[in-house]
Amino acid sequence: MENDYQAQAKVFKALCDPKRLAILAQLRSGEKCACVLQEPLDLTQSGLSYHMKILCDSGIVIGRQEGKWTHYRLSATGREHAVALLQALTTPDAAEPKKAEC
Repeated sequence: MENDYQAQAKVFKALCDPKRLAILAQLRSGEKCACVLQEPLDLTQSGLSYHMKILCDSGIVIGRQEGKWTHYRLSATGREHAVALLQALTTPDAAEPKKAEC
């Protein structure tokens, strides 16, 4: 059960940082090389790598190696998983709600 929560937390961790949101905004227009992502965000290569690892670990972004550069794109499967996860976590159970006992 704990592993499920850890995997779910990766999705939300990917979305809770302004730099990562800016990266996602850039990727909305299509695949981008790491060198293209790095400059407008004023990130070092290691800083970008850190954020990209979190985004890729969440499944929201996919990376592919081409020569010495990695190219990143949004993952439709990752997006669908994130949306389904948010919906599942915020939808009440169909059963009659239990009253909280104090």
